[in-house]
Amino acid sequence: MSTLPPTASACGMPSLSLPSDIAHSVWRAGQMAAAGVSVTPSGWPALDKELPNQGWPHRGLTELLIRQTGIGEMRLLQPALRRVAGRIALLQPPHAPQVSTWIDWGLAPERLLWIRTQRHADLLWSAEQILRNGSCGALLLWQGALRNEALRRLQLAAQASDVVCWLLRPLSLADVPSPVSLRLALQPKGQGLQIDVLKRRGPPCATPLLLPWSLLHGDRSFFTDELSHALLDRRLPATPTASIAAPALV
Repeated sequence: MSTLPPTASACGMPSLSLPSDIAHSVWRAGQMAAAGVSVTPSGWPALDKELPNQGWPHRGLTELLIRQTGIGEMRLLQPALRRVAGRIALLQPPHAPQVSTWIDWGLAPERLLWIRTQRHADLLWSAEQILRNGSCGALLLWQGALRNEALRRLQLAAQASDVVCWLLRPLSLADVPSPVSLRLALQPKGQGLQIDVLKRRGPPCATPLLLPWSLLHGDRSFFTDELSHALLDRRLPATPTASIAAPALV
């Protein structure tokens, strides 16, 4: 009776050794990806443990699926936004940003680039320009109506960029295939924000994460036009206004 060699796996497939110069670039299904890709720590240790390379990736889109705005998604991203260098672009946000909240978070208002577009084509063009020209350190894009080919274009542009890019879309799209490598579903749960890792370069994450509201409370005041029962954001005198750029000026 023969025995498996030391390099063979339990399922009978050999575990091949790769040259050291390319081993870090190869991802095997079932293993957490550990390629030499730049990341920004999320600021939430429990979440970083579930993200490949221990943070938000710089090369590629991160898709955040949310049931509705104001459930804690901006508070979730706040620590990372404080870490990135350069301007932070908000492309087609659902409401006007509350600059006083921006200041409370320790972020300079002049770093905020708020972009609104009238046409879908302008939105995609603006996103691609931000990803390609390197003028911003982070991009947040709100858009649900994206065709698969447009999503692939954005993914390719993000892969060639060093910008941290989050795409926020409705939770109803969770069952729709997506070319992005990292997808998270966010929804309120009990006394906190539940995070389900739907897709990543690594083994499936069967157990959802739960971040308590005590850490995330206050997110809803980030947008001025949102109706919520959250604490009202106090108004500051002579608050600097966020810059609003037309697509042609990006």
